[in-house]
Amino acid sequence: MNDQELLRYSRQIMLPQVGIEGQQCLLDSTMLLIGVGGLGSPSALYLAAAGVGHIIIADFDKVELSNLQRQVAHHTQDIGQYKVDSAQDKMLAINPNIKVTVLKDLSEKNLNTWVSKADIVLDGTDNFETRFKINVACVQEKVALVSAAVIRFEGQLSVFKGYQSDQPCYQCLYPKEGEDNENCSENGILAPVAGVMGTMQALQAIKVVLNLGDQLIGKLMIMDAMNFDFRTVKISKDASCSVCSAL
Repeated sequence: MNDQELLRYSRQIMLPQVGIEGQQCLLDSTMLLIGVGGLGSPSALYLAAAGVGHIIIADFDKVELSNLQRQVAHHTQDIGQYKVDSAQDKMLAINPNIKVTVLKDLSEKNLNTWVSKADIVLDGTDNFETRFKINVACVQEKVALVSAAVIRFEGQLSVFKGYQSDQPCYQCLYPKEGEDNENCSENGILAPVAGVMGTMQALQAIKVVLNLGDQLIGKLMIMDAMNFDFRTVKISKDASCSVCSAL
């Protein structure tokens, strides 16, 4: 790190749990963020600010007026622009020293390739089908997955290392059969709920990379914003899980 970088990250470096070594670890890391919407927007901005050296952002959507209520990486003038391009502009405005790669064509065909390039994956998508595919790729490529979800006044957050023999994967928590595919466009969401969970998703990703504190591995944190209640429940590995039980 040069003098400017030492100054930029000085408030993190002074933390004994981070230090120069931890900051350099962040600068050397690659994170794949899938979805730059309500969750991905705050995640992307804070990962950029914190100095994650290479952030890959994937989304095929364009910015719409209804997004602006909660997707804080996008502004009114960005309507009609691809979300990844809009988010990249804001991330580099915050920190021009990092590398941001944009993907508009992430699909089942190339998902594993991109997951394998990352030290950790952040899932900010809003449907079970995509989440299941991301989970499979992370298990296959042995990459940690930070998964968050929000709807109405509720949020959930967990870290999955399903490639480890004693740890559950996402599908251990949510079997494919019988899941309702709820999303914000049909059920609504209070704007700061997405901000809280997206920021906490970035926090967990950094904690995993730096191996700090409780990383929510094998645990599900549930937030009830209406009553401002947080609780954590343990997730067990499903012995019959079709994705990770054979590992």
